[in-house]
Amino acid sequence: MSGWRLVEDDPAGGNAASPPAADVPAAGAHTDPPHRRRTGGRRLMVVMATVLLTLVGAGGFAAARTGAFFAERPDGCTKPDRTLQLYAVELPKDGTQTRLGYGLTPQTASYPGPTMEMTEGECLAITLHNLVPAATLERLRTNPAHPLGVSLHVHGVKYTQLSDGTVQSGSFVPPGESRTYTWYAAPRNKKTGAPGTAGYWWYHDHVVGGPHGTQGLGAGLFGGLVVRRPGDPKPDRTYTVVFGDLQSINLRRGAAADTCDAQNPQPGPTCLVARKGERVEFIVVGIGNDMHTFHLHGHAWVDNRTGVMPNGEAFADTVNVIDNKPLGPGDSFGVTVTAGDSVGPGHWMLHCHMQFHSDGGMSTMLHVLDENGNMPPGHDAHTHAAAPAAAGVTTGAAGAHQHN
Repeated sequence: MSGWRLVEDDPAGGNAASPPAADVPAAGAHTDPPHRRRTGGRRLMVVMATVLLTLVGAGGFAAARTGAFFAERPDGCTKPDRTLQLYAVELPKDGTQTRLGYGLTPQTASYPGPTMEMTEGECLAITLHNLVPAATLERLRTNPAHPLGVSLHVHGVKYTQLSDGTVQSGSFVPPGESRTYTWYAAPRNKKTGAPGTAGYWWYHDHVVGGPHGTQGLGAGLFGGLVVRRPGDPKPDRTYTVVFGDLQSINLRRGAAADTCDAQNPQPGPTCLVARKGERVEFIVVGIGNDMHTFHLHGHAWVDNRTGVMPNGEAFADTVNVIDNKPLGPGDSFGVTVTAGDSVGPGHWMLHCHMQFHSDGGMSTMLHVLDENGNMPPGHDAHTHAAAPAAAGVTTGAAGAHQHN
């Protein structure tokens, strides 16, 4: 309590700053009745509450910046089970657009960033290193008084104020500095009814440009997160697909959204590819201001948490099977399909089914190879809407996560 001193109440109006000479009053001295006494613990609570209210009223949460009042880790996370390093870097421009990305190394940064995976009950510590030049962040901010930095804000899992990734909590990373964020994938609790955190989520910047990170999102600072429960089916491939403004998929549209090479297709943000029979998982995220729908030709999925029918099929008739799902800003969900199931290899369109969005270039392909890994015929024949010049043609580093 540096700078604060607790003093005894003095109902008689004496000098409260002068403590009594002894803890035990002299014989015959007047004392407050028991119901009027204030314990030291109660006085401490009153003073701390007053200090906190003062800080909040001043627009602060300054205490959050020092960690004075907020825990480093959420309840249930005694220590991290895993640690990893994450880098925020500036990427080559997309036409005239500034592009930023997250990466497990500076060289592999991309948009979307690397797919994070956790299991319920796991605690993950991520150290974010801000390698984005201060001059770039200064160009992106909308208010000259806004601090320069990047952050890591996550959906779905648990974290404390110190890992919120906002300016208000002071939990951001200035240029050239680093900060550790702690995420806890809290499990279900049948006694309390807590639902757990298993599901399909995402993470993103919340600081670049302004207090909501709008410019950071628009530049590419986002990625997917999946939290599994023990026993959940594991996919062969996972792709994060982000639908955004300007008819974009992963900030690309038209021809730039699908750059798969016919001879050597490499999985990544602009090449969604799988062999026939592989289980393919999509983390679908909405950003920006527009509403979308996610539609995949030739494939359908179960509209539940995992995207597949549970073992035993006890509730098979109560779960919808769909091939088109609405998606709003900030929404995220998971889709799991078996590539080419009953339909075979081919080039299967993945797009927004709002017609003026798909007409504007919001379309790509899931390329299903044959059992030998060969691209089926017709790759050169599939067409996209022409991409506007400002979109650019950007391939970026591979951001899809592949299970071996």
